[in-house]
Amino acid sequence: MKKIVITGSNGLLGQSLVNLLLKNKNEYQVIGFSKGGNRSGREDFDYISIDITDEIILKKTLLEINPDAIVNTAAMTQVDDCEIYKNECDVLNVDVVKWLKEVSEIINCHLIHLSTDFIFDGKKGYYKETDEPNPLSYYGNSKVKSEEILLNSTIDFTIIRTILVYGKVYDMSRTNIVLWVKEMLENGKEITIVNDQFRMPTYVEDLALSCKISIDKKATGIYHISSNTLMSVFDITQTIAGVFGLDKTFIKPTSSIVLNQKAARPPKTGFDVSKATSELGMTFRTFEQDLQRFKDNLSLK
Repeated sequence: MKKIVITGSNGLLGQSLVNLLLKNKNEYQVIGFSKGGNRSGREDFDYISIDITDEIILKKTLLEINPDAIVNTAAMTQVDDCEIYKNECDVLNVDVVKWLKEVSEIINCHLIHLSTDFIFDGKKGYYKETDEPNPLSYYGNSKVKSEEILLNSTIDFTIIRTILVYGKVYDMSRTNIVLWVKEMLENGKEITIVNDQFRMPTYVEDLALSCKISIDKKATGIYHISSNTLMSVFDITQTIAGVFGLDKTFIKPTSSIVLNQKAARPPKTGFDVSKATSELGMTFRTFEQDLQRFKDNLSLK
């Protein structure tokens, strides 16, 4: 039985991965790390309330558990907040990864770390794993630093980069683009959306699956995980309205300049997902197809 620690187990990806691994209870012993109480709605795994930004407690706890793999889903991902609270961003996005790496060296553990399309400057789109990072924001820069910690290490590591993750789990502290747009339109509220930034949103179930496959295959290196069609954020919201049968006239286009956000965003990201297809055996679909799967799953809950 493999012992798996999931940091950020209360988050969207964290809960999704807990749920996925626990479908095979004979194969995995799951240990969730998060702050506060267990928000997953299930008690059939080991949950530890822990502040992972406390180096001593984090290392001591991990050494006692001695896991086969750690999946680090915890991060400060609010891009503008990272620009303001640089120290907090550094600790959670960089220092924690360094500490996880140091523990992994001692116990010979496989470390799976989540990263982002925001490590790129967004000048070209359809980025490959081998493309050179050039972040525009403090957040993007913190994730580049976290990747470099692993790339310069001797441990078995997997870096999974992703884009605009959406989905729904039992108890969520934060929303995501799909749920937010759906809720706003259902309530007849007008929303203003940029039409000059291009992304490939990622269904959380696919992201969780890529983590599980990385554990099972002990896949190492960098992988890009997202849907397979590049769209403007405006078109993404139009697609959400279409799939959920909501009124598109409430969605108004705007440009990034008008929004005047604190942190710069890459204009055009998107991934070449062919490596994850061939090496992990992942199947990637259009955003609209993924959204339909999400809608079908919502109706089952």
